[in-house]
Amino acid sequence: MKIGVMGTGGVGGYFGGLLARDGHDVTFVARGAHLAAIQQHGLKVDSTNDGSFTAPGNAVEDTSEAGPQDLVLFNVKMFQNAPAIEATKALVGPDTVVLTQQNGVDNGDQLAAALGADHVMIGSAFMEGRIVEPGVVSQGGPGTTNFGEMQPGITERGRNLLEVFQHAGWRVELQENMPGMLWMKFAAIAGPAAVNAATNSVYEEMRTLPETRALIIAAMEETLSVGKASGAPIIDGTLERAINAMDNFPAQGRASLAKDFSEGRLVELEGITGTLVRLGRETNTPTPVNNALYAILKPWAMRIEASI
Repeated sequence: MKIGVMGTGGVGGYFGGLLARDGHDVTFVARGAHLAAIQQHGLKVDSTNDGSFTAPGNAVEDTSEAGPQDLVLFNVKMFQNAPAIEATKALVGPDTVVLTQQNGVDNGDQLAAALGADHVMIGSAFMEGRIVEPGVVSQGGPGTTNFGEMQPGITERGRNLLEVFQHAGWRVELQENMPGMLWMKFAAIAGPAAVNAATNSVYEEMRTLPETRALIIAAMEETLSVGKASGAPIIDGTLERAINAMDNFPAQGRASLAKDFSEGRLVELEGITGTLVRLGRETNTPTPVNNALYAILKPWAMRIEASI
C-alpha cells in the first residue's frame, strides 16, 4: 500500500514505522531537522514492544510531492488540525482512507467536513511516544490501537486494513462501535489529564487522595453525560472501565497533557477540555468541574503559546 503519515511523532512514527518495516510504501510528513534526518537516515523507532529498528520510507514537508495515497495515518496534535487537514487534501484520491488516531472525540468530524465522510475512519491509540531527537521516535506504554468506522458497524475495508495492520505487527482491534470506544477513551483521559496538569502530581498522588479522586470521577461522569447528550453510542460500563484505566496507570506516570504543560510545549487543552466544555454548552449539559479545570489551565496554556 501507499501510506502517508501526517504527523511523524511518537504515534505516527511508531505505527507508520511498523508498516514501512513490513514493506509498504510509506511517506512520512515532517519538517525541519526531523525531516532532514529521516531523509538522510530513515526513521529510527525505539520501541518497548518491538525493539529498535530503522523504518525505510520517503519523507516530505510538502504533501503535494507525495500525491494520493491508499491510506493516511492522521496523527498530528489537535492544535495543528486546521493546517494539517488542508495539507492532507493532496494525499487523498478517490479511494483513500484517512485514519485519525488522535486524542479527543471530534477529529473525525473535522476531517469528514473537509475531505468527505466516506474517506474517514476513526481510532484511538494507547501509548506514550515522543520525538527523542531528529529522526528518532520512541514508543512506550501498551502500544495498542483500536479503529473502526465513524458509525457503528464492521465494513470490508475495515477487515482489509485489520489484516494489513496485524501483518505489520500492530497490536490492534477492529471495533464495531468505534464511536463508543472513542468516548470511553475520552472519559479515561479528559478529566484525569486536566487534573494531573492542574495539580502537578503523579497518578498515584491524585487517585489516592479522596478529595482529588472524587473530583476526577465527577469530571468523568460529566464527560459521559455530554457524550450521551450528543447522541454518542456510549458503551455500558464505560465509567467503570475509565476508573479502572486510571487506577492501572503507572503510579509515577503523568498524562501527556501534564507533561506538555510542565515542559512548556504547546498543549491540547482546547481539543480535550475545551471541546468537552463547548459540547456541554451546545447540548445544555452542565459541566461545572470541567469548566473549572478549563478556567484554571487556560491562562497557563496562553502563556506557553505566547512564548513560542
